[in-house]
Amino acid sequence: MTLREALTFDPARAAVYLEQGLWNNDTLSGWLARHAVQTPDAPALINSRATLSYGELKNDVDCLTHGLTDLGLGKGDVVAVQLPNIPEFLTAYLAIASFGGVLQTIHMPYARSDIEFLLGHSGARAVISLAAFKDIPTQEIMLDCRRNFSALEHVIILGSEVEKGAIGYASLMDNSDPEIANPPVGADPFLLLYTSGTTSNPKGVPLTYQNMMSNSRLSVDRFKVTGEDRILSAAPFSHLYGLHCYHITLCAGAAAVLLPGFVPAQMAELVETMCPTAVFLGPAHAVALQSAGLLEKHDFSSLRFSVFSGAYCPPDLLRAYHASTGSSVCQLWGMTELAAGAYSYPDQDKEVGINSAGPVAPGNEIRVVGQETGEPVVPDAEGELQVRGSSVFPGYLDNPDANAEAFVEEGWFRTGDLAVIDASGNLKITGRIKELINRGGVKYNPVEVEEVLLSDPRIELVAIAPIPDARLGERACCFAQLRQDKAIDLEKVCALLESHGISKSKWPEDLIIVDEMPLTPTRKVIKGKLTEHLR
Repeated sequence: MTLREALTFDPARAAVYLEQGLWNNDTLSGWLARHAVQTPDAPALINSRATLSYGELKNDVDCLTHGLTDLGLGKGDVVAVQLPNIPEFLTAYLAIASFGGVLQTIHMPYARSDIEFLLGHSGARAVISLAAFKDIPTQEIMLDCRRNFSALEHVIILGSEVEKGAIGYASLMDNSDPEIANPPVGADPFLLLYTSGTTSNPKGVPLTYQNMMSNSRLSVDRFKVTGEDRILSAAPFSHLYGLHCYHITLCAGAAAVLLPGFVPAQMAELVETMCPTAVFLGPAHAVALQSAGLLEKHDFSSLRFSVFSGAYCPPDLLRAYHASTGSSVCQLWGMTELAAGAYSYPDQDKEVGINSAGPVAPGNEIRVVGQETGEPVVPDAEGELQVRGSSVFPGYLDNPDANAEAFVEEGWFRTGDLAVIDASGNLKITGRIKELINRGGVKYNPVEVEEVLLSDPRIELVAIAPIPDARLGERACCFAQLRQDKAIDLEKVCALLESHGISKSKWPEDLIIVDEMPLTPTRKVIKGKLTEHLR
């Protein structure tokens, strides 16, 4: 199945999105061209070494576009990119978009098995990467993939260590205007991302400009972003949360402040010196900054607002972050399948942003249904969260079984999240259906337990996950990553839970201390990896 064939939107709903102006002909190359003409000297990309203006960025993108099309790449071709949050990532992204190509991202920590799966499934014609990342011989892996996959023709390496059979990124920077015979339009696919969920194998998610551009464009209005803003993503651009942050930035003609990879001290230094006005991050980023005392040691006062996403956000953590930085605190609930599904924003009451992900994103609808009945529940009742709307993808690539499970009647997408929606329409994620603990047939949501444990100063990260039990089927195990020089045992864990009134039936029966939690790119704990070696 081609990407185009996978884009099976419901015609009636598509007509509504077009009529309402939610879907239009916006593209990334169109946004870039507008800013390069209107504000060519305005900062587009900022890192610790240099600033690139919109005029300079457009020139770099044109040069790389010319080089990529000279390789024979064209509209609809998938080009994979495995790079950190550096200028070359965004230059490559915009160049691929300029000739109508489709970006596939590969997360930086991914090694041979993940890379082989992703490149093999996507049918990418080219890949852009570093020669190596930490102890991963990336170039060697990419060249092996080229020999093994008939679709993969070009391995492009950023840096000077270019082996035989690969192409140097710099050699493609052709200083002339590209000729694009069939430029992209709003209905075209431009992203092929893969889910990085905590419980299952990755699934291919094709997304169109119409899906994503309206979601970002309307976010600009909600967050009141202008060309004067400087926006930092702590999340990697290989994840849709990071890309959504950049889409908002580009749409507004603002500047992207680039953090190559999350290191707490480096992020704090970047915020203090480059003065971003907004940051998109996850709760684990804030925990790391807080644990190292960096929120107090560095000046975060430039931040007008901070958006949290990627995992459950304990209200106490958000209150402490707000108290330390002065930044307005917002939450965003999203998925690879739809970008921003709901979010709070600075103009709302502070408590909305601290306690919920706010109302549904413009153009989308959300509902909570009973897990047994499938019928909508009353406000404040917990159930399965479902979503439909203009930003929701049409279905997974080459995965009919997953599509049959994911969609129900009238186009509602089953998110797999447990949630409540209050009487004001604000969304609160309460857990994942697949992460419920089923102890002897009695099911419960471990989020309440995790929230209490995260309040303990000895614990940096925690996850309650089920492990096999011969008598009960499964029982709860507490996995904890401790702060430096701290210690805790199961007895103290249970005493803490008892002091907070947590029912004894929800107490973990095992405690495993881990040196480092396995995390997704947005720093959400991958519970499946914690328990797989125990099964």
